[in-house]
Amino acid sequence: MPKILVQSAQAPVTGFTDASKPSPLAQAIRAGDFLYVSGQGPLDPATREVVSDDIVEQTRRTLTNLVAVLDAGGATLAQVVNMRVCLRDTTDFPAFNEAFRDFMNGEKVTRTCIGGTPHRKGVKVEIDCVAYLG
Repeated sequence: MPKILVQSAQAPVTGFTDASKPSPLAQAIRAGDFLYVSGQGPLDPATREVVSDDIVEQTRRTLTNLVAVLDAGGATLAQVVNMRVCLRDTTDFPAFNEAFRDFMNGEKVTRTCIGGTPHRKGVKVEIDCVAYLG
């Protein structure tokens, strides 16, 4: 089965260390009935700059970017079966979790949340996901 690359202009393209070279990453790849969305962060799609230092605003922007990629792949949050979250500072978890809960608006997913260091300075949260399209 061929993989299908998915791209959304409503979410930033990331994954580069040298901006003069194209990114080796796809925003998402569809393989069969599954859509695998690359980690999204709190970047403005137009400027690719971090939108705020606030974890709540970063969480909302990250999820908005994720939804834009899901939409480009023909999916919605209702089809997401798993999310993985990386928080730069685990003390941000309570505020992140409330913003996440509010954004999800009752949708249920499986989720893993770990502490780590996202690749870009100023990024406090990164989220990827898998959606089932079947």
